[in-house]
Amino acid sequence: MKEGAQLTQAEAGHRYEVFHTDCPARDMVDHVTSRWGVWVLISLRSDDLRFYELRNSIQGISEKMLTQTLRALVQDGLVRREVEPTTPPQVTYGLTEFGRYVSEPLTDLFNRITQRLQPRSP
Repeated sequence: MKEGAQLTQAEAGHRYEVFHTDCPARDMVDHVTSRWGVWVLISLRSDDLRFYELRNSIQGISEKMLTQTLRALVQDGLVRREVEPTTPPQVTYGLTEFGRYVSEPLTDLFNRITQRLQPRSP
């Protein structure tokens, strides 16, 4: 194997070269670990949510940032977007099977942090 634990596709089957800027896996990691990506994935682990329910569950996120984050996560195949043909259209977001798989360690990380976090002093 090459120095620095960098694997090529030939060495590891279908692995990506994640340290290269043109790697598609790198883009997905950037989306998942973005400021809001983590919160969207964690919020959707418990249930499918409509846009405004999701926005209300993540304090501090603007509609613009939520829209951009959801668009990226849908494009990556982590989140599914379902539109009901009503007037106005109702849009619901949920995790795909891949999204559940990817968000599992994020939820575990969140749980580990909150279990060990010291209470704030008044």
